[in-house]
Amino acid sequence: MKKLSLPIFAILFTLVLISCSEKKVTSPIVEEIKAYNLDFNWGEGGPNAFSAPGLWADASPEEHIKWYKDMGVNTVQTFIVSCNGYAWYKNGVVPEQPGLKYDFLPEMVRLGHKEGIKVMGYLCIGSNVRWGLENPDYSYGIPADRHIPFTQKYLDYLDTLIREAVSKTGIDGFMIDWFYQPNRAGNNGKWLESEKQRFAELIEKPFPGEENLTEEEYNNYSRKAIEACWNVIYTAAKETNPECILWLTCFDITHPHIVNSKMFQEIDWLMNEEGDIAKIDSIKSMVGENTRLITCLANWNKKDAKVVVADAMKNGVGLYGFVKPDSTSLLPPIAHYLSMPIDSFKGDDRNIATLARVYNNLPMDFIKEGK
Repeated sequence: MKKLSLPIFAILFTLVLISCSEKKVTSPIVEEIKAYNLDFNWGEGGPNAFSAPGLWADASPEEHIKWYKDMGVNTVQTFIVSCNGYAWYKNGVVPEQPGLKYDFLPEMVRLGHKEGIKVMGYLCIGSNVRWGLENPDYSYGIPADRHIPFTQKYLDYLDTLIREAVSKTGIDGFMIDWFYQPNRAGNNGKWLESEKQRFAELIEKPFPGEENLTEEEYNNYSRKAIEACWNVIYTAAKETNPECILWLTCFDITHPHIVNSKMFQEIDWLMNEEGDIAKIDSIKSMVGENTRLITCLANWNKKDAKVVVADAMKNGVGLYGFVKPDSTSLLPPIAHYLSMPIDSFKGDDRNIATLARVYNNLPMDFIKEGK
């Protein structure tokens, strides 16, 4: 190859630099996560603190989407199956909420997408009242707490349910919650035979007995059990829809059974439900390159709404909140939360008043005049 003389090479090199400088490389704009949930999990009439099957079964998807749209969300989190164990869509492998008036979840998706809103489902991995009642040998009772060990029988249930829900309802993804080991207090700390078998399958040696189980063995088993369950969730969702968003919420994001796990690397959205940015900062190096981080406003974590919002916005962290609805399955119109100063509200009402302003790009001191 003929060599270029130095002056000609310099001219060509300069032209290349000019050409490259004129072509501005822009990163794709990542939409902020502005999410909320009217929480159908907790309510009256059930055998524990979870809502009775059929409570809010007459909920109107049209009214719900309007409420969320007025709030300014771009993501709604609603339900595939709530903690009572019944589904929010019809004619599925899991019985629907008794008396379900509308095909709720698919209608939420259809109406939400018309407004440019993502609609996410929900599965509580650690608790399901109906599952516990129907599978007593595979559940530590039915407390409003984690009670399900991740046996192969339960994983088969999740696999079937997830594949159907993702394909049948059109959801953009779903939240998984209470993804920890069961609380065995209801069985006086004794392990179920089904979980002893699961221990032997994963650790490849017999269960040593509760009194001989070391902390190291228990942590090793727990991480393996959670990872095996995660593999089923991930595969079922992504094989059904590769774009399905998997969203993990953690009430303890630094728990030794989940921290620095394969799940942290593969999850699409990861939320610290405790609400503080410090915990999120502590796990940032453990998550995948494309994992989105989210913080939470809810009355239980007792965080100052204005502080949480400011920290989240400063750190590029998504926002989410949730609250139990009233007897109508909704709450007062969003105009109510904009009609008075934020500090005039308390608890979850204050959180809603804050998020409604942030999500609608309004100043914190905004007050809507009139009714």
